[in-house]
Amino acid sequence: MSNNDTLFQRAQLSTPGGVNSPVRAFRSVGGTPRFIQRAEGAHFWDADDKKYIDYIGSWGPAILGHAHPEVIQAVQEAAARGLSFGAPTEGEILMAEEICKLVPSIEQVRLVSSGTEATMSALRLARGATKRDKIIKFEGCYHGHADSLLVKAGSGLLTFGNPTSAGVPEDFTKHTLVLDYNNCEQLEAAFKEFGDQIACVIVEPVAGNMNLIKATPSFLETMRRLCDDFGSILIFDEVMCGFRVALGGAQSIYNITPDLTALGKVIGGGLPVAAFGGKASIMKHLAPLGGVYQAGTLSGNPVAVAAGLTTLKLIQAPDFYSHLSAQTKRLADGFNAIGQKHGLDFCADSIGGMFGIYFNSKVPTSYAEMMNSKNSAFNQFFHLMLDQGVYLAPSAFEAGFVSIAHNNDIIDDTLRLTDEALSELKK
Repeated sequence: MSNNDTLFQRAQLSTPGGVNSPVRAFRSVGGTPRFIQRAEGAHFWDADDKKYIDYIGSWGPAILGHAHPEVIQAVQEAAARGLSFGAPTEGEILMAEEICKLVPSIEQVRLVSSGTEATMSALRLARGATKRDKIIKFEGCYHGHADSLLVKAGSGLLTFGNPTSAGVPEDFTKHTLVLDYNNCEQLEAAFKEFGDQIACVIVEPVAGNMNLIKATPSFLETMRRLCDDFGSILIFDEVMCGFRVALGGAQSIYNITPDLTALGKVIGGGLPVAAFGGKASIMKHLAPLGGVYQAGTLSGNPVAVAAGLTTLKLIQAPDFYSHLSAQTKRLADGFNAIGQKHGLDFCADSIGGMFGIYFNSKVPTSYAEMMNSKNSAFNQFFHLMLDQGVYLAPSAFEAGFVSIAHNNDIIDDTLRLTDEALSELKK
């Protein structure tokens, strides 16, 4: 029995399912999760000291690679000064100023500790500022585990959503309208019927939790126009894609200005930092200035802020994003070529430092199209790659991540092993 098996059996005695986040449990792909003991650059090592090329990067934050020496030094120096104060620090100001500088749509920002907090708070703020209740989200977009966001599509075009988690009362989701991603017609119809009741639209401009699926420009442009016409607030959930796909986030690629933005992952550099921010005219509704309450004891934690601020400084290096995007595209193009070589329904896509692998004849553009992929084939592929030392997301519905530490040799090794895995899968 491996050390991973032993640890997993032990973990299940004290932790539900043996994990502290469900996707880590390997439930969708089967097998025993790997317990990681250390990481460096583009690699990590499990409890059996087996080395893996890492393509989850802590689900996004490790854009510099693991254990970057400057980030580690910043954390050590901050920790030596004290772990938490429950009072303001200059570091919080520096972080806020840096975010506002890099994301022009954000005039003011509030720091929190998780992406769920960021989206939940942005939603409450939108409702408080507009004095409306209804919200629009899109099938397949994940915005954290707040009650009103754990919603699946209703039974008809304009029916409201149903809870996707036990413990979420239907009353909590009765104001949530769930539409198809990249469907402009549904969006138009929803605003035509409910426009004066809609507080906000929340969307991942680059979705990462139904695998990597990009919004079409027309989809986001329609959304922006309708929100303007009806006085609704447009929220971009860039917890995953913010600073991952470009220095200014997905909004800088699409040239769309949201009213509010939720950020996370990269801005913490591996420690728990998230944020939400936007127009000052909306942010003024937050306590202590306004009537929308939001608070957090560890918000703006000095150690976490040190890691995040150092990361934000380092990703502004010249050509950082052009190189990161080129490496990620090199990987995706390689996947596509190998899929064609073997005559399999296997393709890939990328944007910035994010990529998607699909057992499909074409790149999906919606949750429904993603559901038509051959996900059982992905499960076999995942384990073939894992056995060879390549750690992909343990779910067909999760995007992958490349760091600046993934050099040509690492990408080439990955593609060579992919070729071998697909040869075996084809048999």
